[in-house]
Amino acid sequence: MFKGSLVALITPMHADGAVDEKTLERFVEWQIGEGTHGLVPVGTTGESPTLSHAEHRRVVEITIAVAGGRVPVIAGAGSNSTAEAVSLAQHAKKAGADAVLVVTPYYNKPTQEGLYLHFKTIAEQADIPVVIYNIPGRSVVDMSVETMARLAKHPNIVGVKDATANLTRPQHTRRAIGPDFCQLSGEDHTALAHLVSGGVGCISVSGNIAPRLIAEMHTAWQEGDIARAMAIQHRLVPLHDSMFAETNPGPVKYAAHLLGFGTPDCRLPLAPLSDPTRAQVKAAMVEVGLMN
Repeated sequence: MFKGSLVALITPMHADGAVDEKTLERFVEWQIGEGTHGLVPVGTTGESPTLSHAEHRRVVEITIAVAGGRVPVIAGAGSNSTAEAVSLAQHAKKAGADAVLVVTPYYNKPTQEGLYLHFKTIAEQADIPVVIYNIPGRSVVDMSVETMARLAKHPNIVGVKDATANLTRPQHTRRAIGPDFCQLSGEDHTALAHLVSGGVGCISVSGNIAPRLIAEMHTAWQEGDIARAMAIQHRLVPLHDSMFAETNPGPVKYAAHLLGFGTPDCRLPLAPLSDPTRAQVKAAMVEVGLMN
């Protein structure tokens, strides 16, 4: 259903902190022109925790409108309130999204049964394909393979964004659910290794900055050119390092600014990048060949 390089889009903003809709339109168009295989607006990288609901919905609508069906759009619709997640997912469906990305509920720390009921409710009430976002490092809860297998029986639960960086996980998930369940990496450093372990793509942060290179890496893998895929991934290591030198999306937002897309800072409580991290981001972009 979904494969290759799917980019977890930043949300460009003006100097006063308002969403920069024109730059977002230009950024989405650039991503598609550079070969990105799919777009994922209003995830954590898109600063969903600090967007208002109206802003969240508007970013989804703009992304879908600009994409115009050329590439799939998986709209962020996560919340630690099930009712709120249902509402965001229902809006995404109405706006024309191809699927929604729903994170495991953060802070609440639900049990596995709570996770099951949360996602089952969203899948039933929103009636749109759902990609589970499993990221224990941010949400504190880790969905087990067994719970995911239970959820995969629902026709609207179609895949997972796995940000555990545990490369045994996709193997166990494939054994438990089968090859048709869409397994996407959520961690740039291990994206290629995740493909080897049974994945079909990556929802990427670095793809905001190096969309062509990352799309080419996935295409090379799909075409069986393993040597080229490995060469691109090795080339990208310093960029991946820099993108997570401070809390995401701080570094990637600054890097996008250097490429002419929006202001460099995130909304509070994420602070502006430190000078050493700014220097690291710039150096990585030069080394990878993204700027002079």
